[in-house]
Amino acid sequence: MSALIRLEGVGRSYGGAGDAPAARALSDVSLSIREGEYVAIVGASGSGKSTLMHILGCLDRPGSGTYRFEGRDVSALPADERARLRREAFGFVFQGYHLIPTDSALENAALPALYAGEDRASREERAAGLLERLGMGGRLLHRPAQLSGGQQQRVSIARALANGGRVILADEPTGALDTQSGAEVMALFDELSARGHTIILITHDPQVAARARRVIEIRDGRVVGDRPGAGAAAPPAAPGAARMAASASAPACVPSSASAAEAGPSDRAGTRLSDARGRGGESERLRAGHAPAASALAEAWRAAWRSMALNRVRTALTLLGIVAGVASVIVMLAIGRGAKEQVVRQMGALGAAILYVSGGVAPEGGVEGVVTLDDLAAVAGLPEIARVMPVIGNPAMLRHGAYLRPSYVVASTADLPAIHRWPVARGRFHIAAENRELAPVVVLGSRLRERLLPDVDDPIGQLVLIDATPFEVIGVMSAKGAESGSENYDDQAFIPFDTGRARVFTAIAEPEYAVVEARSPQDAVAAEAAMRDLLRARHGRESFSIGNAAAKLQAAAESRNAMTLMLGLIAAVSLLVGGIGVMNVMLMTVRERTREIGIRMAVGARQRDIRRQFLTEAALVSLCGGAAGVALGLGIGLALLAAGVELVFSLTAILGAFGCAVATGLASGLMPARAAARLDPVAALSGG
Repeated sequence: MSALIRLEGVGRSYGGAGDAPAARALSDVSLSIREGEYVAIVGASGSGKSTLMHILGCLDRPGSGTYRFEGRDVSALPADERARLRREAFGFVFQGYHLIPTDSALENAALPALYAGEDRASREERAAGLLERLGMGGRLLHRPAQLSGGQQQRVSIARALANGGRVILADEPTGALDTQSGAEVMALFDELSARGHTIILITHDPQVAARARRVIEIRDGRVVGDRPGAGAAAPPAAPGAARMAASASAPACVPSSASAAEAGPSDRAGTRLSDARGRGGESERLRAGHAPAASALAEAWRAAWRSMALNRVRTALTLLGIVAGVASVIVMLAIGRGAKEQVVRQMGALGAAILYVSGGVAPEGGVEGVVTLDDLAAVAGLPEIARVMPVIGNPAMLRHGAYLRPSYVVASTADLPAIHRWPVARGRFHIAAENRELAPVVVLGSRLRERLLPDVDDPIGQLVLIDATPFEVIGVMSAKGAESGSENYDDQAFIPFDTGRARVFTAIAEPEYAVVEARSPQDAVAAEAAMRDLLRARHGRESFSIGNAAAKLQAAAESRNAMTLMLGLIAAVSLLVGGIGVMNVMLMTVRERTREIGIRMAVGARQRDIRRQFLTEAALVSLCGGAAGVALGLGIGLALLAAGVELVFSLTAILGAFGCAVATGLASGLMPARAAARLDPVAALSGG
């Protein structure tokens, strides 16, 4: 019969970095094990037997020599291929049980089937059957801390059988058990051997070794003996074994003794996944390593949620950074957007494309220039210009009955409401015909109307004196207020331009200034340049002044944009700090759960399975933190709105902050996840 396992000249050393000498754990080990053998590897502590078990179970690689499994050299297999071999061919039973403390007995027993791609219902059904037959039916949902040592070891044996248990490697399986529990566990191994499983016991206990049918002795890293064991004579069962055999009779995935005896070596229980499970087609798919992504991801989410729930305080502190970052991004950008909206409203109120032109002194000096009506007519002909409104404005005294109010009187054309986006609240504004006819009509600002005609219900048609000239009130402007510290517009009075020149401002022939509206805000700069060139050509020098209100408002808007950007960057830094917190916690989690990582690797988890596990935990933390941050940000924003602070929420900012939180968490979890996936299985199992 060809050997299932063959080692030829295998050696393994540790250390040797720098000037430190290497420690030799194994030297020139050669042995073969046939399928179905019951072998005990014995030796004193430090003899190298555990190292040999790690190499046999593909947890470690030989430093020299070859290791063949079913004739295939597995010494140089990549990590995921060795994980696949562990998953399909080996089951481990450790002295320290090595159960995942947060999982139930059922979940621990079903763990290898998870990494084989089995759906949850199927793997838990089979694991429950194994545990039932091992006398653990009443403790399926108990966690390891709620089980005795013997019970934990039974769970470990059930886990070893979950994927068929073709080769069972048991490292000091009774070392941590009392005599009774140890005898019961050994009876189980006898039963499994009788049913065709290949059993390899690692022990220093002669009584345990005596149960095997072959004993290999190792000393100082070398095989020094290979002899038949007492178990070859089929010794009587240990005390209590009959009861255990009854409760554990015919474990799942193990056929009856009769069928095992009748079958050839390659057909014994557990020798093929397809035979062991009775589902050849599905098992072949699983052997190919194509685990259903949905099942694996669902298990990763479940484990991640449980880890968060069991570490509530640490989870809350981790979430705090992300919550604060997301909330601050949302609130800061909402405040900045609200400030920008204020500027936009100002631009809308004043007209977003308004320029002011007036006479001035040229840079080279000389007489102050005057912008005439002819100049303004020429300006109105420029293609970039939509409207030109000449203005004369001076203080005057207004009287109605016994009420006397000083006011600022503005003489302009009928374009004023359109240019300044300032509607009339009552009555109407004066028209071009009234300007041509020099009609004595006036439109009052809203506050001026209240102060000048407080006892009049309807001011329309009332006569008021501007200085000594009577004017008929034809309208009242809507409230506008003051802007940038200037005089309150609501205290002004508005009359036709030519009427003002003829009746009020008789000494003024030309406009004091003009309000010019470009065709669009985008044309404001071009309109200013064209107007400057035109007037310079007409005056021969730059004896005029042009003020670009749109440019000032645009500068204000850009300033608010810069402020919003700064606030957003500050908030983004806090979000980054939250991501760093996730990374630190995940690194600490990897360190705390090193043994769990080793357990998962031992039962067949690939590197990508380990990466998925820890990336999922980072994603879950980030999702929870992002959602809580969005809720907190909206809550703070609503409170600020109630307090009168102007802010505007942005769906883009909310989704962006949430997305950045998740992306930051995933990016922060990537390094810990990769570190976990690259752990050496042996070092991880030892907790180092």
